[in-house]
Amino acid sequence: MKIQLSDHFNYKTLFRFTLPSIVMMIFTSIYVVVDGLFVSNFVGKTQFAALNFIYPVIMILGAIGFMFGAGGSALVAKTMGEGNKEKAQKLFSLFIYATIVCGAVLALLAYLFMPQLARLLGAEGQMLQDCITYGRVLALALPFYMLQFEFQSFFVAAEKPSLGLIVTVAAGLTNIVMDALLTAVFPLGLVGAATATALSQMVGGVLPIIYFLCRNSSLLRLTKTTMDWRAIGRACANGSSELMSNIAMSVVAVLYNAQLYALAGENGIAAYGVLMYVNMVFLAIFIGYAVGIAPVVGYHYGAENFAELKSLLKKSVVIIGVSAVAMFGLSEALGGVFARIFVGYDPELMEITKVAFVIFSFSFLFAGFAIFGSSFFTALNNGLVSAIISFLRTLVFQVGAVLLFPLLWGLEGIWWSVVAAEVMAVVVTTVFIFVLRKKYQYM
Repeated sequence: MKIQLSDHFNYKTLFRFTLPSIVMMIFTSIYVVVDGLFVSNFVGKTQFAALNFIYPVIMILGAIGFMFGAGGSALVAKTMGEGNKEKAQKLFSLFIYATIVCGAVLALLAYLFMPQLARLLGAEGQMLQDCITYGRVLALALPFYMLQFEFQSFFVAAEKPSLGLIVTVAAGLTNIVMDALLTAVFPLGLVGAATATALSQMVGGVLPIIYFLCRNSSLLRLTKTTMDWRAIGRACANGSSELMSNIAMSVVAVLYNAQLYALAGENGIAAYGVLMYVNMVFLAIFIGYAVGIAPVVGYHYGAENFAELKSLLKKSVVIIGVSAVAMFGLSEALGGVFARIFVGYDPELMEITKVAFVIFSFSFLFAGFAIFGSSFFTALNNGLVSAIISFLRTLVFQVGAVLLFPLLWGLEGIWWSVVAAEVMAVVVTTVFIFVLRKKYQYM
């Protein structure tokens, strides 16, 4: 039975509706994980470190797609909730076209200035050359990378999350197959790994365009539109938290790499890379849930169905809490396995990674609540509060902790800094939810 945005959601329907978005985010996260797995085992440790060193730059640029997806889909869902479907179609089309233009411009700039960006991060020698090689190939696919992020939100708003899942799975399988082919069978090294990722991003960006250009059974379709700077501004402001979150995470990753390079050299960067792979996949579950439920929240907010808002908030807290405990347990139990899979060829590096997992796992107990809180306020079209939560969680708290904790506890202080930042973010999120409860009537 088809689930609509206007429905009442119990735990079963909420799980069914958000599951495709969760799986979509997991598959999207797997891109860089698969690249790292093949590069680490078939190319070399230096190239593995280079991949992790330059990828934050690509994530920063790709975050524009998250901004238009989260902010734009919230505005589109609210417009549909108000009963204006024609306007919703035009807004949807406007955001997609704007992303294509922005992506093309950023792709050109990224390709031209990749050497300068890599040097600015501190890369040198062979790692500098490897960063440029990997980064330039991915820069060429940047518009598709941005669109893929964006369509993850719009498939949900169009009441077609399952179709979005199919597209993402197709893109993910493309990445896995091409990675194996271009790094293990044909030893093309970093170029092969980057090409595999670029091709998969093209699949994830092009197939949705084809679908929404044709007549379809969803709530949305790409049509003629007119420039609406006010709508663009509202989408950007509303999605600024997701933009800030992705930019901040990437900036923090650069800072972590710099600290680790100083404390442990390439081994530190490689160990952090393994942690980030697991972190990306686990947090993708929280992010996917937040993406999946946001249009539902936006719709009921637009329809002034406050009883449903209360129900959605309560159920979400329960779901995230149970998931957080499960992730913590899995990470503690399988940390050694993850370390062996990625860096088992180097005993010293594997030991550093195993110790890091024991500490880092505690962050999973807290991360989901702040991620959901930020997305919840985005769906309520309160981009300011959403941005504040994301800004504090992903930048201020983590930067402060990663600069202070290593001075007190050395290398282990870096792993504890993530845990401390997530705890502080939960406190801030809880305060905002409590303070604004009467304004939005969700409690």
